[in-house]
Amino acid sequence: MGLFPALSIRTTLVSLLAMLCAATATHTAMAEQRLTPHSAEYKLKISVLSGELHTRLRVSDAGYSATHRIEPKGLAKLLKGGHIEETSEFLWTSDGVVPFHYVSDDTMTKDKLQADINFDWSTGAVTGTVNGELTESILDELAHDRVSIQYELMVDLMQGRLGDTYILFDVDRLKTLNVRTVGSKEVTVPAGTYTAIGVQHQAEGSSRITTLWCVEELDYLPVIIEQHRKGKLRMRATLIRYTPDAAGIPGESLIPLKDDIG
Repeated sequence: MGLFPALSIRTTLVSLLAMLCAATATHTAMAEQRLTPHSAEYKLKISVLSGELHTRLRVSDAGYSATHRIEPKGLAKLLKGGHIEETSEFLWTSDGVVPFHYVSDDTMTKDKLQADINFDWSTGAVTGTVNGELTESILDELAHDRVSIQYELMVDLMQGRLGDTYILFDVDRLKTLNVRTVGSKEVTVPAGTYTAIGVQHQAEGSSRITTLWCVEELDYLPVIIEQHRKGKLRMRATLIRYTPDAAGIPGESLIPLKDDIG
C-alpha cells in the first residue's frame, strides 16, 4: 500500500484532534466567560421623581436567575407607592441567553402588570397568565423578556458578537429592537470611574431610545441606563454599588472592584 494510506490516516487523526481541540476551546471559552453572580444598586430618576433600582443575578440549579426591582423614594413614594419586580430565569447556551420563565409583579404603575410566563423552546410555545387571564402564543425565533434582554446584550458584548436586531417578548406582543453602539467614554458614577461602551436599543415604531453604558470589567453590566423619548431624558439610573457574589460560583475568583466599591 505504501506511504499514502499512513499519511491519510495520520491526516485524519490530526483533523479529528484539531476538531476536538476546537470544541474544547469553545467550551472552555464559554466557561471562562460566564456571568459573575452579583447584586447591584442604582440611583433612579424618572422625570422629577426619584427611586432605587436593585438588580441581582444568581446561579440556580437550572441556569441563571435575575431579579430587577424598582422602588420609589421620597415624594415619589408618597405619590406612587408600591414597586415593580421582574424576575427572569434563563440558560446560557452556545446560542446565547435563552429564557424559560418570567414573572412580573407591578404594584406601582397604572398598568399593575401581574404576569407569569413560561417559554417552551422545544415547541416554541409561550404560555402563562397575564393579570389573571390565560395567554398562549407561538414564537418562531429566539425572543427575550424584559429582564433577560439585558443579559443577552452583556453576553454578546463579552463574546464580541453584538447583533443589529433582537426580539423582545413584551408579555402581550413582540417587538423588534434595533441595536447599535455609540462609542466609548469615561463615565463617573457613585460606584466609581469607568471606561464604558454605549449600547442603544429602540423598538421599531417607538420614540423611546434606551442607552446602556456598559463596563467590560463588570461583565458589561451597565453603570448608567438612560431613556430618552422624543429627544428628552425621561429616566436615568446610575450605579451606586456593585457586589459580586463569592458564593455564586464556587472556586471562582472575584473580579477586581474599582475604587473600593464593594
